[in-house]
Order: sequence, then structure tokens, then C-alpha cells
Amino acid sequence: MQIHDVHQGIQKYKKRKRVGRGVGSGHGKTSSKGHKGHSSRQGFKIGALFEGGQITLARRVPKRGFFNGAFKKHYVLVNLGELDSFFPEAGVVDEAALRAKGLVKGYAHDGIKILGDGEVTKAFEVRATKFSASAAAKLEAAGGKAVVAPYVGKVAKQDEAETPGS
Repeated sequence: MQIHDVHQGIQKYKKRKRVGRGVGSGHGKTSSKGHKGHSSRQGFKIGALFEGGQITLARRVPKRGFFNGAFKKHYVLVNLGELDSFFPEAGVVDEAALRAKGLVKGYAHDGIKILGDGEVTKAFEVRATKFSASAAAKLEAAGGKAVVAPYVGKVAKQDEAETPGS
């Protein structure tokens, strides 16, 4: 090979294969799909994990451990620093108050967890599903209380919808 042959036949954009344009094109008649079989049929798509009929890698590898994803709990995380900045005076902070300030949105979760990131300077009485140890300690140190309250979720949403019409 000579140096001037290196880029011979290489183009920036490869021409697409034009199939079904007559036998003289080399890709006519069966359009390079062969005779019969599922791969020759119209609309055939092969799965990403298909390995020609052999057992796929995902099924060959031994399975270990346990995945509890169907029962995993998802909590809305709220930091103490956010409580201190969003609420100007001390008082009761519950789910309704957090929703009013926009810290909790939607109902696709299993509760509210208060985390200890940031400082708290006011004596809040916080009602949430869970508290981190540092958050509870910081609330107590500031003169507040950490009250564990069960999360009611969609029931609360229905109560809110019914109350204004009553």
C-alpha cells in the first residue's frame, strides 16, 4: 500500500444500499433478505437481546440477590434549611403548610422525610413521616419538636377536594 492509496474509496457519507431495483443492481429480487423465513418478511424487527436462538445473556447469567422495587418507599426530602427560609415565624409545619409553600408537590410518594441539612433558628413543631437523627436533634436544640405523623396521601387530597364544596 502506498501513502496515496490510504483514503482511496473512503467518503464522508456512505451511500445507502438501494434494494429492490432489479437483478442488475445486485440487490434485486429478494432485496438481500434471502428466501423465506421470518427475516425475509415485511415489518420484521429483531429484538435487542436476540442471539440467533441461543439463550440470551440475561437468561444465562445466574440471578443473585433480591429486588424489592415493587414495595420500595419513596419519600419527599425536605431540608431544615429550607424550612428556616420558607417559614418566617415559628409554628406548626405539616404537610398542608409544606404544600402551600411548594416544598411538597404531587401524591406519588409515601411520605415526607425531614433531613438535617442547614440550620434552624426558629422553634418549629414539624409533623412528618420520618426524620433523620441530625434533623431531630437540631429541631430539639432550637426549642422545637419533631412529631412523627403517619402519611395519609391520597385520602388527604380527597378531603381537600370535598371540604370547599361542603
